[in-house]
Amino acid sequence: MKMIKKICIVVYSLIVIVMAVITIIGKFLGIDYVATHCYGAWWFTLLWASLVIVGIFYFMFQRVHRWWVVMLHTSFVLILFGALLTHLTAWKGVVHLRTGEQKNNYSTLVDGQPRERILPFTLILNHFEVKYHPGTKAPADYESQLSVIDGDNKKDFTVSMNHIYSYRSIRIYQMSYDSDEQGSVLSLNSDPYGIPVTYTGYALLFFSLIYMLFDPQGTFRRLLRMLSLLLMLVVPVFMQADVCHNSSLPVLPQPTAAKFGELNILYNNRICPMQTYALDFTKKLYGKTHYGEYTAEQVLTGFLFWGERWSSEPIIKVKGDDLKSALGLPDYASVNTFIDSSTGKYRLAPYVEQYYRGDNDAFHQQVARVDEKVSLVMRLRRGEPLKFFPWTHNGKTEWLALTDNLSPLMPSGYKKYLANMFSLLRREALAGNYDRVEVVIGKMQRYQSEHAAATLPSAGTVLAERIYNKVGFATILFIVNLILGFVTFLIYLYQLRRNRQYPTLHRLFSIAFVLSWAVLTFALALRWMICGRIPMSNGYESMLMLAWFVMLIMMFFMSRLSPRSFRMIHLLLSFGFLLSGFFLLVSHINQMDPQITHLMPVLNSPLLSIHVGVIMMSYALFSLTFICALAALVLREEAEKLAVLSRIFLYPGLTTLGLGIFIGAIWANVSWGTYWSWDPKETWALITFMTYGVVVHTQSLPVFQRPMVYHLYMLFSFLTLLMTYFGVNYVLGGMHSYA
Repeated sequence: MKMIKKICIVVYSLIVIVMAVITIIGKFLGIDYVATHCYGAWWFTLLWASLVIVGIFYFMFQRVHRWWVVMLHTSFVLILFGALLTHLTAWKGVVHLRTGEQKNNYSTLVDGQPRERILPFTLILNHFEVKYHPGTKAPADYESQLSVIDGDNKKDFTVSMNHIYSYRSIRIYQMSYDSDEQGSVLSLNSDPYGIPVTYTGYALLFFSLIYMLFDPQGTFRRLLRMLSLLLMLVVPVFMQADVCHNSSLPVLPQPTAAKFGELNILYNNRICPMQTYALDFTKKLYGKTHYGEYTAEQVLTGFLFWGERWSSEPIIKVKGDDLKSALGLPDYASVNTFIDSSTGKYRLAPYVEQYYRGDNDAFHQQVARVDEKVSLVMRLRRGEPLKFFPWTHNGKTEWLALTDNLSPLMPSGYKKYLANMFSLLRREALAGNYDRVEVVIGKMQRYQSEHAAATLPSAGTVLAERIYNKVGFATILFIVNLILGFVTFLIYLYQLRRNRQYPTLHRLFSIAFVLSWAVLTFALALRWMICGRIPMSNGYESMLMLAWFVMLIMMFFMSRLSPRSFRMIHLLLSFGFLLSGFFLLVSHINQMDPQITHLMPVLNSPLLSIHVGVIMMSYALFSLTFICALAALVLREEAEKLAVLSRIFLYPGLTTLGLGIFIGAIWANVSWGTYWSWDPKETWALITFMTYGVVVHTQSLPVFQRPMVYHLYMLFSFLTLLMTYFGVNYVLGGMHSYA
């Protein structure tokens, strides 16, 4: 029995280590290489088969009586068996059709070589269409209208992203299309045996994981009962001063500039207020959404109308000591700093050319970042980004800048009107006739309303975006939450040492916590209104959602505690403030892009929203176990009680991670015909699930019943979560990378 247990532990650990190593190999040799030579190799299959066989023998000797535990472990066997059936019996292929063309064959790979195979039916492409978000060139969907001919039978059907068609056990997916939009590339997938077995395993897994939290005799419910009996129980934010060297720059008055910000513009492939573009423009140049006393709209219009004067203003933030040393640059430079006054040549030009030829060291990366900022100003001064003139023809609306190649179908008087309108705006601004400027802006707004057809966002959406732009919710909340987190933790330590309580102070902190969560909820709701989807599609949004889930979970557990559990509630408050503040702080790192954009068509699926939301909840719960472990290292006398609290977070964390991983697998199967592709994110999520799953087996591994051993293991386990999120996103890459 002991030997079987040891073999099981060794094989289990070896699989985790091997998967981690393969993801690193894939970084250098490519995912296709590791898919063939590692994940698809006989020895990798043998490793999993060995774990299943040894695990079954060990499980039988344990004589487990709880039916849901049997179901849970059976689900893993079924999932692996389904994967084996898929590996042995499924096939994939690709068929390329031009409009009106019919084919009864497809291309597939056999031993790495392309081969042609015959279909049991014929496919015809009747029509292909790229559907765009109104008024933009952002694809909303790719749609192929097809017919299938099988003998004397003919059926018409449509496939698009996340909308497949199945015929005779062959699923047909929209994959790609020809550049002239007259042809479509379809993916074919046949897996009649693996999918039913795998999905049965998923169903058993989902049910047993959820029941684990509700079993009256289960460990999780016992921990909750223990929790109800427990009666236990400034941030150095370095704000860099604004470097605004001139308080008399030529600008529009704030109300007039704000009026200009109310115009709509095509930006990031969506129609939004000019204010949004101004904020992004200013932040990219200066690092903040204002420049001294000047608003983002004033900065934008300053460069637009008084470009020469503003180009001599040190507004470009220069990052990188290598670049500063080589060119003698200050922390903030003007556009003119990079123009040689004697020759008129661009000082960065030779280094930019070297960068695009492949010189990718730190110096050249810094050059590329500054060049991007200078180019941003130059393009604005030429008017290229200002796509705020809508034109509708034959039911299709385009948003144009004056520098665009205007359609020859556009009447000449119409073109002249557009040019004159902007020239008049500029002339009145330079003359200081600000009342007239607002009149012209009003005419431009009416023009947009009359000619934008249905592409303009609703009044409610515009209002939501202006509120969202006006208030830096994430910035304010990360400062407030971190400060309150450290303050409440220090107060907790003081109360613990002095054996005193401050109920009034505690109530005030509790109210502040609820208000902070309400403000974050409001910010997320605004973002949801603006983008028309649940805000969980990129790194920035996922950090906001993590903070939201942490605070929601804390409020749930605090509500379950008796008012007598004063110290425990206070500790949970501290955890909630600190962790949510940390996630909000992380949302500000350079790689996190807060810009709102449309989703790619393949990502526009309800299953994706559920998958990401559940995964984010699991990350939040596991992060709380990490905080408990850190607190246990400081408060060793409280380690046992903190272990109880940590395990209360652990069990729903495992449940939500398991649900999230395999809901994502179902979405992937619906979207492109494979529920598991060994992408680095998928692999590391599985590693995280397997790593955290170890500590719930306290009967087999009694060492984890010791509080400090448990906490140290949770500290180690958190590294796998960090690798799953940050390591994959910013180092390993892959389909799931946010970077």
